[in-house]
Amino acid sequence: MPLRTYRIVLDPEPDGSAWNVSVPSLPGCFTFGVTQAEAIERAEEAIRCHIKGLVADRELAPPPDSEFPMVTVLAPA
Repeated sequence: MPLRTYRIVLDPEPDGSAWNVSVPSLPGCFTFGVTQAEAIERAEEAIRCHIKGLVADRELAPPPDSEFPMVTVLAPA
């Protein structure tokens, strides 16, 4: 099985109770964790399961992420 690298996005719940995770290159691939570490661990599992589902459905898994554009802005605190 080849190694693939996907960017994940971690978003904290407003009350600080959990971290939501999405994978921009894999639409519909979401998970969460109580801590950042748990969220990342669950993201790895979610990505593997998502790709396994794509393969089972005879769909192509997106290639690993290349570079996502990033923007730095000065914003009020």
